[in-house]
Amino acid sequence: MLLALVTIAAAWAGYSAAKWGTASRVDIARSLTLRNLATRDELTAISLRNFDSSTFTAWFTAYTLNSRQKEAVAERRFRPAFRVAFNAWMATDPLHNPHAPPGPTYMPQYKLPPMARADALDTAANVKFDEGNHAGLVSDEYIRITVFLAAVLFLVGIGSSFKLYSIRYALISFGTALLILSVVLILQQPGLPK
Repeated sequence: MLLALVTIAAAWAGYSAAKWGTASRVDIARSLTLRNLATRDELTAISLRNFDSSTFTAWFTAYTLNSRQKEAVAERRFRPAFRVAFNAWMATDPLHNPHAPPGPTYMPQYKLPPMARADALDTAANVKFDEGNHAGLVSDEYIRITVFLAAVLFLVGIGSSFKLYSIRYALISFGTALLILSVVLILQQPGLPK
C-alpha cells in the first residue's frame, strides 16, 4: 500500500515538474520574443528621432543663415508628427523667449509611437520573464519532492530486507514520515500551469 502511494505521488510530482518546466521555457521564450520586438521598435524610434534632429538642424542652419527659402525646404522635410511639435515649439517664441524649451523634441506634442510600443513591450517582457522564472522555481520544488519520494522508495525497499523488526519498522516509519512531508509539500504547490 505504501509503495503504491509513493509511486502515485512520485508520478504526480514528476509530471508536475515537467509541466512547470515547459511553462518556464515557454514563458522565457515569449519574454525574449517580446524583448526583440521592443528592441526593434526602440531602434525605429531612435531612427525617427535622428531624422527629426537632422531635419531640425537643417532648418536651424537655414535660420542662422537668414534664408527663408532654405528654411521652407527644411520644413518640407519634417515628418508630420514632428511638424506638430515644431509648430508648438515655435508658438512659444523660442527665438525671443529664454524660457522656451530648447527644441521641438522637448515639447509634450513630440511623440514617438514606436518608443511607446517599445516601452509597453518591455513591460510585457518583464512580466513574462517573471512568470517563467516563477514556473522554473515551482518545477524545481516538484523535483525536490520527487527526490524525497525516491528516498521513501529506497527506505521501504531496503527496510523489508532486514531481519530485525525494529530496524524494519524504523525505516518504514521514517519513509512514511518522508511520504507525509512530500504530500504536504505537493499540496502547498500551485496546481498545474495554464
